[in-house]
Amino acid sequence: MKLSWIDIRTVGSAKKAVVEEAVHARVDGIVAADTADLTGLPPTVRKVLFPQGQPLPEDFGPADVVIVEPDKHGEPAELALRHSGVEFGRYVEIIDADTLEDACQSARTDRWSLLYFRDPTKIPLEIVIAAAAKAEGSLITVAKDTEEAEIIFGVLELGSDGVLMAPTAVGDATALRRAAEAGVPDVELVELEVTGTAHVGMGDRACVDTATYFREDEGILVGSHSKGMILCVSETHPLPYMPTRPFRVNAGAIHSYTLGQGERTNYLSELKAGSKVTAVDIHGRTRLVTVGRVKIETRPLISIDAVGPDGRTANLILQDDWHVRVLGPGGTVLNSTELKPGDKVLGYLPVADRHVGYPINEFCLEK
Repeated sequence: MKLSWIDIRTVGSAKKAVVEEAVHARVDGIVAADTADLTGLPPTVRKVLFPQGQPLPEDFGPADVVIVEPDKHGEPAELALRHSGVEFGRYVEIIDADTLEDACQSARTDRWSLLYFRDPTKIPLEIVIAAAAKAEGSLITVAKDTEEAEIIFGVLELGSDGVLMAPTAVGDATALRRAAEAGVPDVELVELEVTGTAHVGMGDRACVDTATYFREDEGILVGSHSKGMILCVSETHPLPYMPTRPFRVNAGAIHSYTLGQGERTNYLSELKAGSKVTAVDIHGRTRLVTVGRVKIETRPLISIDAVGPDGRTANLILQDDWHVRVLGPGGTVLNSTELKPGDKVLGYLPVADRHVGYPINEFCLEK
């Protein structure tokens, strides 16, 4: 989970509403210049004092963390020795090679590093993240808005540990918290037993081309019903008549569901460049990947029915061709046209029904 910090030092008259929203959204930290603004905050939020350009107060009040400017306030490690019960962090503005090295040193040694990058490039942040790879401290990077926050969370795959953002309106705190939760929860895969296959004639199928290389034991979950999906493998494994395309999943007929962002399902037909889909490996581990293109073409189709250990069922309609494949137990690659009753495939059997893709507790019959 990434950290979301809200900066209330410049929000003006909207401060009370922003704080109430931030607490309700369960942001991780609220940053203030005055200890009075931290008084009364619940224990669910980290109280961060950052008196930028001001002297340190004699009493840190309810502050859990104090961010300091070493040239004005002293070194964080020395301050921590004098003030037990309070954590100290360093603020660094990165404007050149020397201040970039200061940020790297802080990342390696300080409990908290609050970083402001003057220039829009994320290359300096990549360098700091790499420098902090084995460090125990946390990097908090200043973002101007939630769009930049999403980028910061993904830099160098690891991303910054957290983001500090000054909201400009009510709603920004919630949006930042949502960006910090942009990952997707892992899923519990089960072994499904194939009960039958059928050639169902012509139809439109979608190939989902992503901006990511899939691993050999990874693909996307696809199914005709929202409560039963089968793990379709990417074109990572060699084929005799065409080159591998490890960014692609020949996913299924256009009506099919797949898992997207925020635990929501999406129809394959509605995916487009920039959409997010959930990649899943054979252990149920997930990650969000970005769609670069969806190719919808008319092809012969095959229908695959399978049943889970508890009797729940899944159906998958794929392009009716030997080279279109799914994953079985242990990462076995199975050609769809060779599946027969009794074969085992990996699948996902969520319990919630869906309304416009969102899970909901209501009656819904799919067949």
